[in-house]
Amino acid sequence: MEKDYSDLSHTHDELHSSEPQFPESQWEKLVRFVKKWQLPIILILVIGGGGTWLWVSVMKGVPTLDQLENPHPELATRLISSDGESIDQFFIKNRTTVKLREVPKSMIDALIATEDRDFYDHWGMNVWRTISAVWKDIVTLSPKQGASTITQQLARNLYLSQEKSVFRKLREAISAIQIERTHTKNEILEMYLNVCYMGRGAYGVAVASQIYFGKDVSKLSPSQCAFLIGLLKGPENYEPEDNYDRAINRRNTVIENMVDAGFLDKAKSEKYKQEPIKVIAAKVYLGIAPHFVEMVRQELSKKPELAGYDLYRDGLVVYTTLNATMQRAANRAVDEHVADYQKNVVDKSWNWKLHKGLLDTLIMRAAKISSSNRGIENDAERLKVEYALRADPKFIDSVKAAETRLQASFTCIDPKTGQILAMVGSSNYREHRYGLNHATQIVRQPGSSFKPFVYASCFEKGYTPDNMVSNEPIEMQDGDKIWRPQNFSGEAAGGSKSIREAIKWSVNLCAIHALLDLTTPSDVVKVAKQMGIKSNIPAVPSIALGTAEVSPLELVGAYAVFANNGIRTTPYAILRVEDRNGKVIYNSRPQYPQFEYAVDPKIAQMMTICLQGVVSGGTAAGIHRWFNYPAAGKTGTTQNFADAWFVGYTPLYTAGAWVGFDDKRITFTGSNGQGGRAAAPIWGRFMKYTYEALRPKITYFETNWNGYSPIADSTKKDQMREIPEVPSQTPSSEEGFKSIKNPHRDTIKH
Repeated sequence: MEKDYSDLSHTHDELHSSEPQFPESQWEKLVRFVKKWQLPIILILVIGGGGTWLWVSVMKGVPTLDQLENPHPELATRLISSDGESIDQFFIKNRTTVKLREVPKSMIDALIATEDRDFYDHWGMNVWRTISAVWKDIVTLSPKQGASTITQQLARNLYLSQEKSVFRKLREAISAIQIERTHTKNEILEMYLNVCYMGRGAYGVAVASQIYFGKDVSKLSPSQCAFLIGLLKGPENYEPEDNYDRAINRRNTVIENMVDAGFLDKAKSEKYKQEPIKVIAAKVYLGIAPHFVEMVRQELSKKPELAGYDLYRDGLVVYTTLNATMQRAANRAVDEHVADYQKNVVDKSWNWKLHKGLLDTLIMRAAKISSSNRGIENDAERLKVEYALRADPKFIDSVKAAETRLQASFTCIDPKTGQILAMVGSSNYREHRYGLNHATQIVRQPGSSFKPFVYASCFEKGYTPDNMVSNEPIEMQDGDKIWRPQNFSGEAAGGSKSIREAIKWSVNLCAIHALLDLTTPSDVVKVAKQMGIKSNIPAVPSIALGTAEVSPLELVGAYAVFANNGIRTTPYAILRVEDRNGKVIYNSRPQYPQFEYAVDPKIAQMMTICLQGVVSGGTAAGIHRWFNYPAAGKTGTTQNFADAWFVGYTPLYTAGAWVGFDDKRITFTGSNGQGGRAAAPIWGRFMKYTYEALRPKITYFETNWNGYSPIADSTKKDQMREIPEVPSQTPSSEEGFKSIKNPHRDTIKH
């Protein structure tokens, strides 16, 4: 009989079921849940984390709402002449703005036909083109596909980098959508045309039209518009000077796009495709007044009103005093005279054989500079290069040419306001903007062009042009030597001359006697300072011959006092500065201009009468070859013909020319270095070209002086008004001259 174990089994189950049961904890439930769903959870975390990382990575480069609503692209600071011409810019990116209404329709048609034919239909991006481009980038692992709309390109130009990546394209797309939400289509087109890069450092069609064609964008032809739009694909690839055929083909492709898009008929397109591309030669454009512009830049950087503004990025507009027409006249005058004088005077007269020691010194210096500029660190190698250069005939010739290059400066101001109307800083102004500005950054002896200040001091004492002044020889103790100033060759000593004649023929002995007998060195210094000379002038007798160094600009400014009936105005270059929105942030002109009398009007008028004689028949009579309207002025030539000057004025303008060499050891070699020959022609040419171009009303000097002298001789000096004393380095003439220490013994010629 078989045993039945079912009951036993049941009993076992009952035994187990009778054991105590504990409830499942929350932790155990969580563990059991995770084990059951671990794969889906991992996938969710990976996808969610990756998505979050992707979103953060993309969005961190997307512009803010404020940036989108108020875009501030980097804009060049523009300098505007007083006659409304744009003369130069300061920029990191050469960009200026233009209104869409000023852009030719052909430019807009070419842009849309070539870059984005669906521009007016999409909302910032072409979805399918973008997806296709992104997919191709991922598959090929080469992010080079295009498909960007005009709005996307604008977003990239305004806010994003030129990085080629999927992230950049996503940011570009998001930014484009936001731009479309905050701006109209025309606003987008206008912004795009102002920020796109078009080669040669030009950003925007306004700058590009000037750089490539030298004209305003509104005056571009359809063919020229097509060329500029064609550059957007890659300006360096379609530069006409390097790849003319490629540029033609690209331009024609844009024209064909315009036909395909319905913007241009076939007949006209064929005509436009036959036109050649004529662009301005690619070069560094320094503008018509590079030294003036650099002077303005330096002044702007010091203005506290402009603190916080970036001259290179904030799109300021600087209105200057420069007159573009007069500046071109100044450039032409300097160019013509310097070229003629260099070729026919300097190159024919300077003989290096007579200055071999100087030449050796200059060659050694130039070789040392050249070897240093090559970055050679090893001393032995550098010396080897220097020796090689010093033996190289071509290098030696280049040194000779550079050192004997004639330099010049020219400045013209409005004597009634002090506004600088024209400035040429050097004879090679077309080559170097940051080179030495010879109008403001050099000081040279003015020679006889300083004499008017001596005689103005005499006029302050009560003398007139008709008073006589001694022309007798004179000598003075100078330490253990005797100083014996002389007249220029051909001008005899002896007797006396009227002040008028002494100025007309620039008689040295008369000037010294006037300073010693009719006034004092201290009083001459006072007058010069009153009239605007800021350089140090020692109160010594030799200043009568112009031995104290001054800058050309301050000398011109001082002569303006004579032209302005004794009223002194300070030369200045900046009228006002506006921000990119037209708000005036700096104004140099006070509501009530502060002018002051430097000398009595009658003194200025008497001097004008004398200086007219210099031009009409004296040392500057050669000016009549070019200019025959009312003019007054004074020539100046220094020891050994080192510096040549002419400073003069008409009833409208005061101007001065300096001509010389950068190295004072190199000079003119004879009478061709006189101010009347070497400098005055620049002044004459300038006035001729200016009056021809501007055709001002011809006016005459106001001279009310009737010839009456309130005193007959120097014994009545005490009756004259007192002038505040200026510290003197020497005793006055009344105290005697035996103890005078005069460091300027050499004869100064006129």
